[in-house]
Amino acid sequence: MADTKVIFMGSAELSCASLSALQKTPGMSVAAVVTQPDKPKGRHLKLTPSPVKERALETGLPVLQPRLARDPAFISDLRTLAPDLVVVVAYGQILPPAVLEIPPSGCINVHTSLLPRYRGAGPIQRAILNGDAETGVTIMKMDAGLDTGPILSQERTGIGPEDDARTLHDRLAQIGASLLVRTIPGYLAGNITPQPQPAHGVSYAPKITKQDGQIDWSQPASVIWNKVRGLTPWPGAFTFISAGGQPLRLKILKAIVEPIAAEPGRVVRADKDGILTGCGKDALKILQLQIEGGRPLNPQQFLAGHELPGQLGFSGAAPSASIQ
Repeated sequence: MADTKVIFMGSAELSCASLSALQKTPGMSVAAVVTQPDKPKGRHLKLTPSPVKERALETGLPVLQPRLARDPAFISDLRTLAPDLVVVVAYGQILPPAVLEIPPSGCINVHTSLLPRYRGAGPIQRAILNGDAETGVTIMKMDAGLDTGPILSQERTGIGPEDDARTLHDRLAQIGASLLVRTIPGYLAGNITPQPQPAHGVSYAPKITKQDGQIDWSQPASVIWNKVRGLTPWPGAFTFISAGGQPLRLKILKAIVEPIAAEPGRVVRADKDGILTGCGKDALKILQLQIEGGRPLNPQQFLAGHELPGQLGFSGAAPSASIQ
């Protein structure tokens, strides 16, 4: 029996585990990889390939990089390749019906949430931001909607207090890769019937922006703690302090909640054990932080080299405090 010819579509680092798993699976033949065009990055805006392109080139796979998935030339190329199945993992574009209709077995997607919860681009971060106790991966047959297709399989995983967006991302990437290669054989054999997504429990996970990281100290400490975890490593949870009358961004990398009442944003204690800051409810003890342009520091290192104002969250000239 001939191998199943697969076209893999992905761009983000999340996609790489699924691509590798497909390449190692008997009966699967990855004919080509489709990924986003190289993008300018860094200080000098050097054109940089996606993580998936780098992985594909390392293993000798042909790479297609259409600017738009609806480009007629790309659709023609895809028809010429004649895939049996298209697998999509964090590609970064919605596929038009003209692409979805090409493979006889359709297009399937690895989505890092328990659909219909968190349709959209930011499901991993949103699960932590919202304080969810668990999340998971859904393998879905794609349709023309935004993550609305019928479900083939799902796997759950808990979200622990030690998790941040990076650890959860890495775990879901591995879960998704394993679930994908376990699901495909049954799906192709007709042993898995796609199940419509439930009408209840639908929610959306908009793409994360840099501004999502700004801390509002009037919120409960638990909400801010979830922001610190949910937005690590990017864009990071941040506040501002005054530096010569100008706002200076201060990123908070690690923290815990302390059941202490204090004025929101007020630094009530700062020593080598942490920087305790009031919130709308309880307080946040900052355990690792990073000044704009600097390196990550523990509280002792930070206090040895920086003057800490008595109030976090810059609004005009923030007051200074003598804190030991």
